[in-house]
Amino acid sequence: MSYLGLDEKKTGNTVKELNILLADYHLYYQKLRNFHWNVIGKNFFDLHEKFEELYDDAKIKVDEIAERILTLRFQPTSNLTDYLKASNLKESSSDLTDSKMIKTLLEDHGTILNQMRKVVEVAEKGGDEGTIDLIGAYIRELEKTSWMLDAWKMKTSENHKPAKS
Repeated sequence: MSYLGLDEKKTGNTVKELNILLADYHLYYQKLRNFHWNVIGKNFFDLHEKFEELYDDAKIKVDEIAERILTLRFQPTSNLTDYLKASNLKESSSDLTDSKMIKTLLEDHGTILNQMRKVVEVAEKGGDEGTIDLIGAYIRELEKTSWMLDAWKMKTSENHKPAKS
């Protein structure tokens, strides 16, 4: 680990959390493919396209997380069996309504965000600014995506909360 100047033991703790995040993203990616293929109804066109956009983004993040683990000189988890064991997420049925798909994704986003925050917390203890920077950007992006999906499911009669002065 000398070429990055990081403590190997502390970095190993970060990698453990990164591998869980990698597993989460693999299940999330497959869930998005499932929803993309199986969405039906009046929202088909919008959601079919949105799910594809989201799984394309998830595919990139899977690769970047694995490459970060490799940069830290560890091996990323790479078996589906191991992902199913390690992930905080669960697989989903293929026969959900469009609204249930969005609800499921928002729940998964909360779980993934919690895992990202764990990664950042452990990386901070190890002085790993590269991982903190990578995951910090992911947090910002996923929060924005969550806001948009949540806005999609809102009724038009619902309002934003006013800012307090």
